[in-house]
Amino acid sequence: MVKGINKRVVVIRPVDKGLFEEAIFIVRGDASQTGCSADDILREACRIAETYMKGGTKKRRGLSALPAPVFAVVGAALTAIAWILTSL
Repeated sequence: MVKGINKRVVVIRPVDKGLFEEAIFIVRGDASQTGCSADDILREACRIAETYMKGGTKKRRGLSALPAPVFAVVGAALTAIAWILTSL
């Protein structure tokens, strides 16, 4: 821990003890100057934790959605084609 630095944190402990014991959010230093109350900060932390637990990340689309073995096979095929064309 760095001496002389104070941080405000919000600790959220889930009701059901599943995989996680707690979530820790570090509050920005200027959060109190923006007019946010303690309830607002706690509500926002709970919202973020809920979104994360629901899988709020975007699903992969396009080429990045393909599994890695497909990229390996395509790469090998393109390498073989390039090798054949250069040996002719």
